[in-house]
Amino acid sequence: MTPEDLVSGVIRLVSLPEVCIRVNEMLEDQRTTAQELGTVISRDTGLTARLLKIVNSSFYGFPSKIETVSRAVTVIGLRELRGLVLAASAVETFSKIPSDVLNRILFWRHSVYTGVVGQLVAQECNILHGERLFVAGLLHDIGKLLISYRMPEQSLKVKETLKQEKLFDYEAEREEFGFDHADVGGLLLKEWRMPPSLCDAVKYHHTPQLAEDNRIEAAIVHVANSITGMAEKGLDVDLEIMVQPVENEAWEILGLDESIIEPIYQRAGPVFADALDIVLPKTYPAF
Repeated sequence: MTPEDLVSGVIRLVSLPEVCIRVNEMLEDQRTTAQELGTVISRDTGLTARLLKIVNSSFYGFPSKIETVSRAVTVIGLRELRGLVLAASAVETFSKIPSDVLNRILFWRHSVYTGVVGQLVAQECNILHGERLFVAGLLHDIGKLLISYRMPEQSLKVKETLKQEKLFDYEAEREEFGFDHADVGGLLLKEWRMPPSLCDAVKYHHTPQLAEDNRIEAAIVHVANSITGMAEKGLDVDLEIMVQPVENEAWEILGLDESIIEPIYQRAGPVFADALDIVLPKTYPAF
């Protein structure tokens, strides 16, 4: 099976909420207005509540409370909204993956922290609209969800390999599948018609130096992923994988160095707690 085989027809397979698919279709039409999008999204009360909670959170820090989805669209923009709708939908879309194949609690903790750190690294780089890197970080491992969903037995083999060999997770995946979760994630987001910058950030988050376009976004998510892995190693949990260090090329792309790591840890903690509460539904068990 190739990444293309894995992703083919996946919109129907994993049954994203209808509103998420409809939003994607509407965003392809340049005549779509914020009011029209707000009307469609508002039909899904759960998604509406999560979106409003996100845009009123500490990520954005808007001076006044945003009460409606149409206002949120106006403030954060159509492209950003597309990623947030997908992020808010993905948590529940892939909620049926067996825990022995993928620990969903650890997965989303890692993803949320990577999103928070990604936004903070973007601020260090003075990236315009750095909030979009929260979405990129949040979705950087979405390929793991699809692989676990479609190939559970092979995913268990990868877990066993990681217990026995000193490999990074994406290296073990390449040995087993011939591709890795970053390849699948980038293709999946492309299938879902996400912006190219988001697709590239996910596809190249282990190898930012290979990205032809959007190298800065890929490097930011790469750095955020590594910083998150280092933070997780301090927890009393069995993560089963080695942490990929930050590639020198990534620091060079961003014009940064390791001196940013400790200050980012200090800033990420409070924001992470807020973000995790927003992203994970109440139906998820406590960690």
